[in-house]
Amino acid sequence: VTDYVKTVSQTKSKPEWEEKRFQAFMDYIGEKVPLSSITSADIGRWRDFRLQTVTGATVQREANLLRNLFTVAMDEWRWIDSHPFRGVRMPEQIEARRQVWGWRQIKRVLRSGREKKMGEVVKAFHIALHTGMRLAEVLTGTYDPKRRVYVLERTKTGGYVEVPIPRRALKLFPVTFTVGPNEASVLFTKLRRQLLLDDLTFHDTRATALTLLARRVDVMTLARISRHKDLSMLLNVYYRETAEQISARL
Repeated sequence: VTDYVKTVSQTKSKPEWEEKRFQAFMDYIGEKVPLSSITSADIGRWRDFRLQTVTGATVQREANLLRNLFTVAMDEWRWIDSHPFRGVRMPEQIEARRQVWGWRQIKRVLRSGREKKMGEVVKAFHIALHTGMRLAEVLTGTYDPKRRVYVLERTKTGGYVEVPIPRRALKLFPVTFTVGPNEASVLFTKLRRQLLLDDLTFHDTRATALTLLARRVDVMTLARISRHKDLSMLLNVYYRETAEQISARL
């Protein structure tokens, strides 16, 4: 696990998240238990244990991380002879979220009159609604005014990326953030609850932005903005316009 964290996790955008998940898994299995002795039965018990406190979607995300660990250990490092995840059933996929931020909810956030770090979070929210960027990307990127792009040195799915900035969002720049992604996530959750917006999340801004941008650009441009290599993911998860809304525009 330590070798995987040093060689694989460190190349990703959230290595600390992966390290915590690995540590939690080893705390359950046993710190001194070697990977080669972990069986499918152990994985099944871990799955049932996690389902007592988290959703099936969370278990799936953690299982994907652990599955890749064992794949690397077996195929690349040759440390184990068999994959313990084979034959283990994982929770079924839950239905994709369909929530989008409406103008009334957006105005409640933007007009909440927040200052300091909470004000920075509100500004990040506003930028995300125009660009489809994730919270951590907004907070850690750099704006290039000459080319009108937001430069991301590291993203959730890879390395260097340039995100185009719409003209209507230029008034939000330049901007300097002092709040970190984890603290910002906690602050936004607190703000949502204060405004009674518990059915929406910051990540829903990504789907909201892409749904609105879909009316203005072609699908290939939209995929370039969203950075989706799989168009089915863009269509089924992040494009959330309803049939009724589409019908009204036809």
